[in-house]
Amino acid sequence: MIIDTIQNASRYYSLHPLFEQAFNWVQKTDLLNAETGTIQIAEGLKVIVSDGQGKTKEDSLKKFECHDKNIDIQLCIRGNETIGWKPREKCVLTNGDYNADKDVRFFNDEPDMYFQLTDGQYVIFFPEDVHAPMIGIGTIKKFVFKVTI
Repeated sequence: MIIDTIQNASRYYSLHPLFEQAFNWVQKTDLLNAETGTIQIAEGLKVIVSDGQGKTKEDSLKKFECHDKNIDIQLCIRGNETIGWKPREKCVLTNGDYNADKDVRFFNDEPDMYFQLTDGQYVIFFPEDVHAPMIGIGTIKKFVFKVTI
């Protein structure tokens, strides 16, 4: 997991060939006025734009998730978002089977830690990062980039 601000994005371009494309797209986009929905940016790279109410910790933990085939770059545009996190290797309480179509698996474990993102901050979740996003009060606008491994 990496937590940083958009100003430092270029430090991580070497981690995956599509990271630079994702952050270049961010720089060319009017983030505050972007419409909700899914946008295909390139082969293996899409972004999901959401603008919705924050969830309670309990509601978010119902979908304590990780991915096998994608890296998530979750960028907070507006609001204060709390996210729960735990390394996958420490999760033992599975919640259903892996859904290959949606590339998601869920756990019933408790996060080891919580952290907050606000305007212009992002987190990069790799397949070994189990996460519970969108915890917060009020509206949270965010971009979730799905980067195929």
